[in-house]
Amino acid sequence: MKALVKKELGFGNLEIVDVEEPKVGKDQVKILVKYSGICGTDIHTYEGHYKVKAPVILGHEFSGEIVEVGENVTEFKPGDRVTSETTFYICGTCIYCRSGDYNLCSSRKGLGTQQNGSFAKYVIARKESIHKLPEHVDYESAAMTEPLACAYHAVKKAAIKEGDVVVVLGPGPIGLLTAQVVKTYGATVIITGLSNDKLRLEKAKELGIDYAVNIQEEDINSIVKSLTDGYGADVVLECTGAVPAVNMGLELLKKKGQFIQVGIFAKHEILIDSEKIIQKEITMVGSRSQKPSDWEPALALMNEKKVNAKALVTHQFNIGQWDEAYKVIKNGEAIKVLLTPID
Repeated sequence: MKALVKKELGFGNLEIVDVEEPKVGKDQVKILVKYSGICGTDIHTYEGHYKVKAPVILGHEFSGEIVEVGENVTEFKPGDRVTSETTFYICGTCIYCRSGDYNLCSSRKGLGTQQNGSFAKYVIARKESIHKLPEHVDYESAAMTEPLACAYHAVKKAAIKEGDVVVVLGPGPIGLLTAQVVKTYGATVIITGLSNDKLRLEKAKELGIDYAVNIQEEDINSIVKSLTDGYGADVVLECTGAVPAVNMGLELLKKKGQFIQVGIFAKHEILIDSEKIIQKEITMVGSRSQKPSDWEPALALMNEKKVNAKALVTHQFNIGQWDEAYKVIKNGEAIKVLLTPID
């Protein structure tokens, strides 16, 4: 079968390669891929900023149909419509595995990074990672389950109450999904972006986000203060991975506010205004990926039409059109891009 393979580390080195069709193990399922989303980490991997176990087939956000199950698999059958968590292997014995926090297992191996992923016709997943699609979740929406689970995971870390004012920094796919999840808590949601985020800010308005603010044209501080009697936002979720956004978020928060870091920075060490954290007694926490308990709630949000993930899909290409897909992402034309297999 044909697959999109990261052959070596460094910039580029991503090619369509003929590879052997994968065989299903006794505790695994074989999935015919319908759609795979391009994640920011796929872009970082292509550009050489994110290390994977090359050579490896990229892709970890996907939906598909089971075509074969291993001899020990009784929970699923061929024909089931499914998506899969990215986890392919965990140690199963560390304190994180025992508590269900697989995303923190030091031995964890993920699809599309250490194990062949979904930018191909077929992908193999472990049975414990499989989730059946609810009736009202189509394959395109289901390919967005992983980023939605990430958003749900982040929002759960904040004690959001009805009537809170919550700022989501960054209108990318994660930011737009996060803002939609926050809305389900009954909060007033402000999402921010720049002038080149016009398409994404317009999408936020279409999705019912209360305020979509271009911070290069509007005074975000004044907007937040006007909505909070001058106190500041209750919660900030930072979804850009840009240092200036972090410091802006710390400024926007009220005293004893909550700051959730979702975006990944280009460099490990950054300069932030620690004085704000101390003097305002801000609670600051990181959010890494997602874990098993985030998946069924994410699917339910789509099934119940509380989150519209499919609305973020602006472009579709096949895996042989990586260059075109990369171009529309980098030049700001796209919000979310899905890839389909080729024979």
